[in-house]
Amino acid sequence: MADHFYPTDGMKGLKKLRDLKPDLFKAFVEFDTKVFEEGALSVKTKELIAIAVGHVTQCPYCIDVHTKRAVKAGASEPEVAESIFVAMALRAGGSFAHSTVAMNCLEHK
Repeated sequence: MADHFYPTDGMKGLKKLRDLKPDLFKAFVEFDTKVFEEGALSVKTKELIAIAVGHVTQCPYCIDVHTKRAVKAGASEPEVAESIFVAMALRAGGSFAHSTVAMNCLEHK
């Protein structure tokens, strides 16, 4: 079995993106770096949020990077797992909330 479920060299494509639009690439990297600095939220909290969001957006690269960064920032394995369950609840919550659209359609057929 492979060590990863996604191509780990897929990030190489970012080089082309950077080469095509270096000013925008640089601005994004600077923004991303700034967002993850210590602030009103701790770096650990921000990384746990990023793990949850990475699961909602289904980005394997985000999940990989932010899980490693969260642990480096002091997150425990139970905290990482709990952040994933938060993502699961929110993702399921979207279907739950949008079920009202279908139920309203049934009422007004």
